[in-house]
Amino acid sequence: MGRLTIRARLTLAYTGLFTASGAVLLFITYYLVKRQLLAPVQIEEVSLPPGITKEPDDQIISFVERQAETYRNATLTTLLTQGSIALALILVASAAIAWLIAGRALQPLHQMTETAIRIANAGSADRGLHERIDLRGPHDEVRRLADAFDLMLARLDRSFDGQRRFVANASHELRTPLALNRALVELAITRDDASPDAQRLGESLLKVNERHERLIEGLLTLAGSQAELVIWEAVDLAEIARHVVSTHTRPAIQATLAAAPANGDPVLLERVAQNLVENAVRHNIPEGGWIHVATDMVNGHPQLVVTNTGPVVPTYEMETIFQPFRRLGRERAGGANRGFGLGLSIVRTIAHAHGGSAHAMPRPDGGLVVTVTL
Repeated sequence: MGRLTIRARLTLAYTGLFTASGAVLLFITYYLVKRQLLAPVQIEEVSLPPGITKEPDDQIISFVERQAETYRNATLTTLLTQGSIALALILVASAAIAWLIAGRALQPLHQMTETAIRIANAGSADRGLHERIDLRGPHDEVRRLADAFDLMLARLDRSFDGQRRFVANASHELRTPLALNRALVELAITRDDASPDAQRLGESLLKVNERHERLIEGLLTLAGSQAELVIWEAVDLAEIARHVVSTHTRPAIQATLAAAPANGDPVLLERVAQNLVENAVRHNIPEGGWIHVATDMVNGHPQLVVTNTGPVVPTYEMETIFQPFRRLGRERAGGANRGFGLGLSIVRTIAHAHGGSAHAMPRPDGGLVVTVTL
């Protein structure tokens, strides 16, 4: 019973109610008819037809009683048989009617479920929040539930949209002073009278400035990839991966690049490959490490897989590394060489924007296997 749908359970409940009601009605009718038929027949008081003066003997009385008994049995049997057939036909009709009524009553719930599924399959945490149930009909309990669901979606949509705008606006506003700082520092250290100490200080400031610029660029990419894609072009993940691999020489990168045609934003897809390779380089072992990049079509979907050597990663940390500003051990990202913790977050967000997915699995000997499927 627990595996049946609500519609099936309602149909069974209605049919069971009709069955019980029909059975009780048939039993009551059978009992009343039987009681009436079993009433005693007073043969002695029956007036004989004119011309017949002989009183009925015992044989005649016995014959009449047998005939009456046969008649009663035939009547009750016919009542029970025909009543059962009629009850069965009514039950079939009632089950069909109950199925239709239950389906119509549950139609608003089906509409709500389909809307929720479309939002869940939108590919991103905020993609599809513009969807609304917009249920029409009487203001009953189901209509109130649908309206509450629409109100929740509207508030979530405004919240996510405001968050994206804040990140984008803040990142844009921070670009200008950073560009100005870089220009001033470069001007100061390139002067002829700049001392060696000033030049070293300027180079350190440029590195800090560069890290801030990369952080802002990552935030912009993260905010932009959460929005709806406006560019859809035919690309080949193999060509994108080949270009990214050619820009890295250390550690050794092996590539198995089979054609993997896809549709999407070429710039964002290149950022996916770039972030995966940079992450594999940054978290590799100092000596003897390697990276393998592969592209192929798997079950009709383009796939990019980046495998690298590195430290042993616990399986329960796999979701942590995809969270913004988070690294292994749940600590906040930081440090000069370990990045900001945005790389894999951007990879997953861009994959979701293309209707795909990104997940990682640890290697037994250390390192990760990161798979992006579009």
